[in-house]
Amino acid sequence: MPRHFSMLREFHLADWFTLSNAICGLGAVFASMHYLQTGQVRSLWVGMALIPLAFIFDALDGRIARWRKSASTLGRELDSLADVISFGVAPAALAYACGLHGGWDWLVLSYFVGCGVSRLARYNVTAEQLSGGEDKVSHFEGTPIPTSLLLVVVLAVALWQGAIGDALWLGAVKLGPWVLHPLVLMFAVSGTLMISKTLRIPKP
Repeated sequence: MPRHFSMLREFHLADWFTLSNAICGLGAVFASMHYLQTGQVRSLWVGMALIPLAFIFDALDGRIARWRKSASTLGRELDSLADVISFGVAPAALAYACGLHGGWDWLVLSYFVGCGVSRLARYNVTAEQLSGGEDKVSHFEGTPIPTSLLLVVVLAVALWQGAIGDALWLGAVKLGPWVLHPLVLMFAVSGTLMISKTLRIPKP
């Protein structure tokens, strides 16, 4: 007979690191919402600090899975779902909290998250083909979604300089009915690089 929490009992050590990655990303989203609710800058700092921590968990889960020879399809799917939260939704939420909340900004941030989801789905579908029959994928098609950590670093520098909200770098432009903050275009570039079919990056 199946026992309560039987699925969790079957998780490997690497899967718990993957879940820690997702929890960090969710924490960053909550921190963004708390900043918007209270205006406490400390909440933004906490949210931004959680993304590098998520990156560490993301790097460790694969290493642990290979070390313990416990890689699985479930682990790969779990990793992708965690990455969507920590390196897709969370950076977009932090950007919104920092002041990128014009109408065009919404569209760009939605495009960024959509690209991240699509890139991870493509990776899961093509991982076996890219591995060439080996246990390890030889290269990435498009930039990996954890590279969005660089976007969070840019936001952190802006926060450190007080360049958030109305003081955002590059200001704001009124285009038709909505406002665009040019700084949000770095998310458009990042998303586009993620879904590239021609950009190939060797996997370490």
